[in-house]
Amino acid sequence: MITAKIISIGDELLIGQVINTNASWIAEQLNLIGIKVVEILTIEDDSASIKDAISMAIAQNQIVISTGGLGPTKDDITKQTLASLFNSKLVLNNTILEANIKIFASRNLELTELNKKQAEVPENCEIIENTCGTAAGMWFNTDLGCLISLPGVPYEMKIMMEQKVIPRLKEKYKKQVIIHKTIMTSGLGESFLSERISSWEDNLPKNFKLAYLPQPGILRLRLTAVGEDERKLSTKVDEEINKLSSIIPELIYSYQDESIEESVYKVLRSKELTISTAESCTGGEIARRIVSIPGSSEVFKGAIVAYNNEAKQNLLNVSEEVLYSYGAVSEECVREMAIGAQKLLKTDYSIAVSGIAGPSGGTEKKAVGTVWIAVATPKDIISKKFLFGDNRERNILRASIAALDLLRKVLINNI
Repeated sequence: MITAKIISIGDELLIGQVINTNASWIAEQLNLIGIKVVEILTIEDDSASIKDAISMAIAQNQIVISTGGLGPTKDDITKQTLASLFNSKLVLNNTILEANIKIFASRNLELTELNKKQAEVPENCEIIENTCGTAAGMWFNTDLGCLISLPGVPYEMKIMMEQKVIPRLKEKYKKQVIIHKTIMTSGLGESFLSERISSWEDNLPKNFKLAYLPQPGILRLRLTAVGEDERKLSTKVDEEINKLSSIIPELIYSYQDESIEESVYKVLRSKELTISTAESCTGGEIARRIVSIPGSSEVFKGAIVAYNNEAKQNLLNVSEEVLYSYGAVSEECVREMAIGAQKLLKTDYSIAVSGIAGPSGGTEKKAVGTVWIAVATPKDIISKKFLFGDNRERNILRASIAALDLLRKVLINNI
């Protein structure tokens, strides 16, 4: 298997001043051409650190790609360090110099001595042309593979990768196929889901790998397969996903990397149905998630955020008797909230949520994190109790996702 390591150089990345988007983008591009990225490393603008990192990476991988440190200022030391590492010296490259003179002339600027030095490159490297900047890239061939050094400016780096680097890598290395498939699930935590699908996971082919990528309320599964025959590999991936689907059909809401609200929106739109929300503890978060989707006005009519009991009574017609006898955080209350929103906004379906988000407000009978959710349908009301924990922000997020997931299940079962 062809492997690669990505090294991002720059103090600004390590202090959090600049977000390192380059590495993730490069990794994605390499995977698309069958090159496996085994490590991403961020290091400081220090000559010894650069030498150590690149020397080790070259010894372990066929491809090493570094970004950053090729600018004209004194803190940009990558070029000089690479010249030393590869036992070379910096020489003036006239092709780069002429290109940079033209760039400065087009801006009515004179090329300074500092900028002129950007045309100096290690004598034993191959130049990677930079068509939209002054810092050329460098390609070093070694006995084990190659080092590719690129500017850290994202738009310059991307053009150089797309126009020069990727085509050459595809030509140089025999392509291996890497297929990533995403399975989005909701409703079961990581450890419980892992236990449920353990037999299937244990029997995956040796060239398959499963990753668990959890976030509040959602668990993304990523199935990765590596092979040489794309058609056969794709067929085998589909077979394994079909096996998984038969084990956890109710937990899977999508086979692509999308949010649960996107999945629900697609079902509502395909069935030409409308939805409204009645929210208490989530404070409009469910509505916010829905309206974040372009075109959501086709299915979403509106939301009522009824935070206190008076609002629940006046806006949603929750009875005083229910609030007195059962409280706002109860099955009886959310069922009446759901009916109230459904009638008031004249929608096919409605979601209602009421709970104790925390960190205070819990009792012996109703702990912090207790949430009741109801979905009113054209013919029934489905309600469910959840216990989420004691973190307010997380409770609001998990309650919103759980509400959308309950609606999804109701929709696909035509309740």
